[in-house]
Amino acid sequence: MKTRDLAFASRPRVRMAERLVYGRDMAFVPYGEHWRQARRVCVLHLLSHRRVQSFRHAREQEAAAMVDRVRRRASPGGDAVNVTALIISYTNGIISRAAFGDEQSFGQHDGGEELTELFADFEGLLGTVTIGDFVPWLAWVDTLMGLDARAARTSARMDALLERVIAEHRQKRRDGRWEDDGHRDFVDVMLDVNEEAEKNAGGGGVMFDNVAIKAIILDMFAAATDTTYTTLVWAMAELINHPQEMRKVQDEIRGAVGGGDSVTEDHLPKLRYLKCVIKETFRLRTPLPLLLPRETMEDTELLGYHVPARTRVIINAWAIARDPAAWELPEEFVPERFAGDDLTTDYLLGQDFRFVPFGAGRRGCPGVGFAVPAMELALASLLYHFDWELPAGGPSKLEMDELNGLSVRLKTTLNLVAKPRSPQ
Repeated sequence: MKTRDLAFASRPRVRMAERLVYGRDMAFVPYGEHWRQARRVCVLHLLSHRRVQSFRHAREQEAAAMVDRVRRRASPGGDAVNVTALIISYTNGIISRAAFGDEQSFGQHDGGEELTELFADFEGLLGTVTIGDFVPWLAWVDTLMGLDARAARTSARMDALLERVIAEHRQKRRDGRWEDDGHRDFVDVMLDVNEEAEKNAGGGGVMFDNVAIKAIILDMFAAATDTTYTTLVWAMAELINHPQEMRKVQDEIRGAVGGGDSVTEDHLPKLRYLKCVIKETFRLRTPLPLLLPRETMEDTELLGYHVPARTRVIINAWAIARDPAAWELPEEFVPERFAGDDLTTDYLLGQDFRFVPFGAGRRGCPGVGFAVPAMELALASLLYHFDWELPAGGPSKLEMDELNGLSVRLKTTLNLVAKPRSPQ
């Protein structure tokens, strides 16, 4: 991922990804010109610091809505709140507003429930390992098991939804209803890139047709929603099982916010221990234990081994993050291990190879700058406004069994009792 990154920078063919993201996305396509142009657009336009900051209002609104939902559902009798569902709703809200437009685009009466259901199916299928990927002549087994039919249905529904979104954006442009630069979503930005390329024909600009736009938007949505919500759920689960750390991070948040009505992104730089909690969650509960497979583009040497071209390579991020040679008490949740780290306030992609939750090198996830503010704001808001505990009459500690999928998530639904503490 560093010295020999280029030799390992391609991807093998993944049948399910080709069905769901058209073979024209950024995450799954082989190394080549399309990948370079797609990544360039993502880094410079979709996920730049300026663009991420433009979504600050959306993040703060969605965090406030999540807190309000918890407050309405919190019961004096100690009834549990479904924290998993609340976090999924928060994450979907942020990503859909960033990708498709403001909160009216997919409200409860115009596709909001459809969107949630669709992406649950989409992410479940995308994380499915198919027999045909490893034994091509047995691909018929995937058909027999119904995977191909499920993928076809989900892909068709998703395609219709995205076509509608793109058509609406194109119509707004024809009608002269332009969003100012501070409110442009991912579809707007992709259409801007196309228009700029048309104006500078012959200047090396790249054009993205509807298929490529849909594929890249799906990448953004899948990568951001799944890893963001699973990490937040794991963080809350770990803190429930570690009440001393829970109290420590709550004291930090409440001290920084004071008597304010809510946490804002202005408070986040002061929350150093909160960042330690999130980094430790990344380490102990790596969202993608096995990173997306890579494929060598040429014969190469690695640690004295000859690796032929077109070899499939899988990086075990879970094992790296729990290596006892790099970590003291690697199986324990210890946020303090990052307290003396110069990188405590940053999540630098691929510069700390003791753990690589976002990958590294050319194939590292460019969305870390988008995901982290959403995680920090959500966790800080939940911990500022409420004290949390397990439901009465149940076990004294939360079971931490895992469920595999596109990412590894908490197997059980996280149901917790919320006790409001902040001004109402």
